[in-house]
Formats: sequence, C-alpha cells, structure tokens
Amino acid sequence: MLVVSVVGVSKSGKTTTIEYLISRLTEEGYEVGSVKHIYHPDFSIDTEGTDTWRHMHAGAKVTVALAPRETAIIKKTDSTPRDLDSIIKLFKDEALDIIFIEGLHSLTAKRKDIPKIVTARDTQDLMKTLEGTEPVLAVTGVIAKKKAEVGEIKAPIIDLEGEGDILLRLIKDQISSKSPRN
Repeated sequence: MLVVSVVGVSKSGKTTTIEYLISRLTEEGYEVGSVKHIYHPDFSIDTEGTDTWRHMHAGAKVTVALAPRETAIIKKTDSTPRDLDSIIKLFKDEALDIIFIEGLHSLTAKRKDIPKIVTARDTQDLMKTLEGTEPVLAVTGVIAKKKAEVGEIKAPIIDLEGEGDILLRLIKDQISSKSPRN
C-alpha cells in the first residue's frame, strides 16, 4: 500500500488535489483511503444530542456507529497522534492501493518512504513548504497557474486543469512500484 502526503498552506489546493486524484483513481478501480488533519481544537465529528454523542458524553472511549452505508469510529484522544505509523495502522484491515494524507506535514516531511505532493498559493509559500520536504513527486495547486513566477525546482509543476493526467500517471507509477496490481 502506497502512502502519499499532500502538504501546503491553507487554501493552496490540497483538498482539490486529493479530491481529483481520488475521483480519477477510483474510476479506474483503485481502492483509496484518506486522512484529513483538522487543526480546529474544538472540532468533533459527532453532533450533540445524537445517540453516539450521548455514549461518548457518558464516558465511552470509543464508539462505533453502524449504518447501512457507513461505519464511523469515534475515538476520544488527548491530542493529534504524533506517530504516522499508528495513523496508517488504522487502515490495516482495508485492501487499499493508496492512502492520501492531507496535512500532517510535521509527521511526513522527513519521511523518505512517503512521496509528497506540494501545493502552494505563491512562490514564497512554495519555497517554505519545499524546505526540508522530500521526496517531492510534484507541485500543484494555486501556484500551478503561475509557473512563470517559479524558478527552477526539481519537481514538475502540474496544473490539474489540462495536466491532471500527468499527476495521475505519476501516482499510478508509484502505486505500481510499491505493489504491482494484477
């Protein structure tokens, strides 16, 4: 299973990039998972007053909500996990080809076993995000509309509009090199 990290500042195109790749890959039969880091300290996936909220509010450490089309696992934590491998283990029972991680740059930046897609709004954001981040598979996001402003960098700058197939091919090549599909 391949893990790809998509990193960049807020509003730089991370979610748009992942949404594009998930859509295209699943159309072709790939099994895809994703992780979204949420920075808001008061965020809760649950809604006050629901039965699952009541279970958690009563003291349950973990609650599983089962519905005909979805299963949700709600787990109380003291903080964002600091170990990327423990996050990836959440997917251990899934037969996935790839997991996209949105955010968590501090956990993925120096991991050479995890290719990165960097998104940026401008050249300053790009250079800051590229610093200490490797390996970088590609650069995309808002900055891709401003290629002429970017100096020479090692990774290709890909505009999803018109060039999305290039990024898709790079990802599929990574999946094939990690675990060839039949």
